[in-house]
Amino acid sequence: MKARYAWAAIGVIAVSLPLLTSGYVLYVCNLAMIFAVIAVGLNLLVGYGGQVSVGHAAFFGIGAYTSALLCVDRGWSFWAALPAAALVSGLAGFLLGLPALRLRGHYLILVTLGFGEIVRVILQNWQAFTKGPTGIGGIPPVSLGNFAFVSEGRFFYLALAFLVVAIAVAHRIAHSRSGRELMSVRDNEVAAELVGVDTTRVKLFAFTLSAVFAGVAGSLYAHMSGFISPDMFTFEVSVAALVMVMLGGPGTVFGPVAGALVLTALPEMLREFKELYLFFYGIGILLLAVFLPRGLAGLIPRGARR
Repeated sequence: MKARYAWAAIGVIAVSLPLLTSGYVLYVCNLAMIFAVIAVGLNLLVGYGGQVSVGHAAFFGIGAYTSALLCVDRGWSFWAALPAAALVSGLAGFLLGLPALRLRGHYLILVTLGFGEIVRVILQNWQAFTKGPTGIGGIPPVSLGNFAFVSEGRFFYLALAFLVVAIAVAHRIAHSRSGRELMSVRDNEVAAELVGVDTTRVKLFAFTLSAVFAGVAGSLYAHMSGFISPDMFTFEVSVAALVMVMLGGPGTVFGPVAGALVLTALPEMLREFKELYLFFYGIGILLLAVFLPRGLAGLIPRGARR
């Protein structure tokens, strides 16, 4: 019963946030929710599937560029471009999963790292298609009829809706047969094969679905910012998404969301330290890793016991 009241309070605060603040704070909140969508999808691959990826900025960029190009060059609406962005990103995840099926550990990390860099180089140099380093501007905002999500407050509710859907889908998958198969592959792949789990299908499913989440987040980001360029989808973004999952709590539904919110807000809170910003940022992440080995999600059962 107390948990229900707690979640109800969190929901009321989240819905009321645009009424309590505005401007840059809401922009950071919107950005945090977009990264949370990436982290929730990546958690299906890393937390439940045990497959580490440092190339999810590529799927993020593919989704953003697909949506931006279709809307700017072809005149599509966001709602038509969004499924295309998810489909193209999911196809890229499927293709990446094929050569990565037999790889583990640092070999898998190197493959995903290489894939992310290949996509970034393509976005940087294929000027005839991606506009190269100049990027794509004039991306229209999301709209429903005559109602456009042009302000940070309006976009907040759109991003929150997508995040809620992403959490619901991840929760459903985690408690389904596919989720149990993912966890069996993570815990012992050989044993999973012996009991009849198709590990090839499970890994491809995880790679594809996590890429779809990143593609959706990329589409949202493109229409929120109105401009994208290859510099926005670098290796640092992939590492940040992975850290969000690991510090939030891999293998939990709400842990990656907490990790995304904290790691997006933390840099903004430390801006006033200027030259010492990165130092305090690194110390903060280190303290979280040391004192919360189960991630931020580990605070939930501890609080419940108290």
